[in-house]
Amino acid sequence: MDAAGLVDTGALIALLDRDDEWHARCAAAFSELRLPLATTSAVLAEFFHLLGSRSRDVDQAWQLLRSGAFVVLPIADDDTLEIERLMKRYHDRPMDYADATLVRLAQRESLRTVFTVDHDDFETYRIRGNQRFRVVPGR
Repeated sequence: MDAAGLVDTGALIALLDRDDEWHARCAAAFSELRLPLATTSAVLAEFFHLLGSRSRDVDQAWQLLRSGAFVVLPIADDDTLEIERLMKRYHDRPMDYADATLVRLAQRESLRTVFTVDHDDFETYRIRGNQRFRVVPGR
């Protein structure tokens, strides 16, 4: 199953949290996105860390991840040099490891769409030279 785009931590949080300022925009955008969306274990670690230990939230997160809308793609040893290069290139942001894994997936899997609320970073990051991400939802 080929991924249609990427999903970042903030969009996952916004989908679950009806009080999140991005919830309505993310829910609307998610309903129109082609699925599945790819993510990495680094993004999931960040997601579950931010959810905390509230069992209802954690249960909803697992339900969302088991829905088939998302696939977790591996980051292999071969990817680490490029991830390091990306983090050094965007040190002024600074680019965190989870974001770097998504940008690496974008390069490796030829993906341009990212479902995120992190516009400032993903509008700055480039794929394969100077190609921009398509950031969803809009601001």
